[in-house]
Amino acid sequence: MWCPQTGNRRQECRPGEVMLEVNENLRIPDSEIEYTFSPSSKPGGQKVNKASTRVTLVFDVGGSASLSADQRRRIEKHLHARLSKDGLLRVVSQKHRSQHANREAVRERFGELLREALKQRRRRKKTTVPREAREQRLRAKKRRALLKQDRSGVSDIDE
Repeated sequence: MWCPQTGNRRQECRPGEVMLEVNENLRIPDSEIEYTFSPSSKPGGQKVNKASTRVTLVFDVGGSASLSADQRRRIEKHLHARLSKDGLLRVVSQKHRSQHANREAVRERFGELLREALKQRRRRKKTTVPREAREQRLRAKKRRALLKQDRSGVSDIDE
C-alpha cells in the first residue's frame, strides 16, 4: 500500500497519524512507539509524588515495519549497548518538570540516536608513511642514541 505521508510502500498509513521524522528516508509512526510515564526522581515541589513527569520511550527495533533490513542492521550495530535482549530501544527523559516537555525531549533524543546510527560513515583510506618521514624518524633516533651515549661516558671500543 502506498502512503502519501511517508512516501513508503512497505507500511500502511492511517490518515492523520503523527509521524516522527528521523531523516528524509525514515519516518516512524507514533503507533510503533510506546510511551510510559512515572514519577521523576528530580525535585518537583508540592506535586513531587503526584505527577508522573518522567517519560520512557520504548521502540521495538526488530518488530518495526518502518525500518528496512539495512536500517535495522545499522541501528542494531550502532546502538547494541542500548538495546535490550528483546531488541527494544529505551530512551528516558526527566529533565523538565512537565510531562509534555519531557515527551518532546525524549522524542528529540530518540530522533538524534537514530540519525546518528543511520549516518553513512566513510571508510578510512589506508596510507603508508612516506619514505622521507621514516628516514627522518630514524635519523632523530640515531641522534638521540648518540647524545645518550656521549652522556654516559662509556666510549665504544671499536673506534
